[in-house]
Amino acid sequence: MSALASLRAIVADIKLAHSVFALPFALVGLLFGTRGRWPDPWLLAKVVAALVLARSAAMGWNRLLDRRLDAGNPRTAARALPAGRLRPAAMAAFVVLCSALFIAVAGSLSRLCLLLSPAVLAVLLGYSFAKRLTELSHLLLGLALALAPPAAYLAARGAVEPDVVPVLWLSVAVLCWVAGFDILYACQDVDHDRRAGLHSIPARLGVARALAVARWLHAGMVLALAATAATAALGPLGWAAVGFVAALLVLEHRLVDATDLSRLDAAFFTTNGLVSVVFAVLVGADLLWP
Repeated sequence: MSALASLRAIVADIKLAHSVFALPFALVGLLFGTRGRWPDPWLLAKVVAALVLARSAAMGWNRLLDRRLDAGNPRTAARALPAGRLRPAAMAAFVVLCSALFIAVAGSLSRLCLLLSPAVLAVLLGYSFAKRLTELSHLLLGLALALAPPAAYLAARGAVEPDVVPVLWLSVAVLCWVAGFDILYACQDVDHDRRAGLHSIPARLGVARALAVARWLHAGMVLALAATAATAALGPLGWAAVGFVAALLVLEHRLVDATDLSRLDAAFFTTNGLVSVVFAVLVGADLLWP
């Protein structure tokens, strides 16, 4: 397989477009870091590049590590590695390259960002082991994406200052949000996870109880977003963002039922994509045009 064909297979498998889940929240963190001013274009480009590179490394590592498990799951057996369309060495090289470029971009932002970049990679890559060890793997994935807002804040500010509090609340919101929708997504793999000895909330509690856990986590997200708006003294647009997110999460859970997961893709991809984008647009407008 040519290098270009391998790259195409990798990009398709890691679902690069799903960067939309974390990127808008990272951009809100960046705006908090710039104190509500338009970020320098070069800084913005570096933050976007760092996020995409870190996520690509994590997703590539996940696909590489899970290739044998994916082969035994009808939902994932068609992925490039288990299907034999891509050599493991090619994916490994991609992970190493993305990781190295991420550290390089972090180093170009500040010394603090450089020092923290290996720890960020450790969290992102470590998630791939979590499902083998604990049902709390959903929370670790949430933590991985929750690092995006404070990382972008640090990229802009270069240090932690008292006004970081809203960013930390935003991170709590992202953690709850991601853990909740990851539980929803894992509901479709209950049988496979139990056969393979993997740990997940749905495999442990069953689909109905797992959906209840996801609802509580998403309620926690709304509360954390309200704390973000309050501590940042956001205006009407910021509070409208919290309301829109709450409404979208209600819609998401109305689309999924313990006896009918047929609309899970709509709940996962469409609704969650709207959650991050709508929140970022409204809060961004609130910060940039108070």
